[in-house]
Amino acid sequence: MEAYDFGRLTYLVLLGAAVIASFFMMNRANLGRSLQQASIWALIFVGAIAAYGLWTDIQRDVMPRQSVIDSGVIEVPRRPDGHFYLTAGVNGTPVEFVVDTGATEVVLTTEDAERAGIDLDRLDFIGTAMTANGSVRTAPTRVDEITLGDISMSNVRVYVNEGQMDRSLLGMSYLRRFERIEIADDQLILTR
Repeated sequence: MEAYDFGRLTYLVLLGAAVIASFFMMNRANLGRSLQQASIWALIFVGAIAAYGLWTDIQRDVMPRQSVIDSGVIEVPRRPDGHFYLTAGVNGTPVEFVVDTGATEVVLTTEDAERAGIDLDRLDFIGTAMTANGSVRTAPTRVDEITLGDISMSNVRVYVNEGQMDRSLLGMSYLRRFERIEIADDQLILTR
């Protein structure tokens, strides 16, 4: 600690002591109540500092995000519901996918397809898919590009699901383009 820092610390300690002393001098008659209020404010202050200091950890646990670790390596943390969610650009539009190794294809919700510039009126819903909710109609199409971090794949075949889906699915037709897929320490690691 340098002399300048020590001087600043001494000044802050003396200033704090003066404020606390004046608070107690003004509230001598209700000293018990004043101590109670001072304790509450001290706990609020300590709680705010703890929340600020732990914000990164809290944010990671509550809403974990994917990260590009190195060129061609993407880590996706498991969310509290047990699934891996990944945000990829579909024709330049961010789309949140559920990583689904049980899905054969990339499947877009109708909402995500529209946001990505796919004209639903021009699609032919000629396919069917079996889901937990039963059989649904699907329409095959292609998107110009799916971008994930610094990884870009062109002319990707996708299916638009006519049924109700919470999120789009990133299936094996896309995932197999990665050299390695592994799950370790509650992380999905995709390596290109």
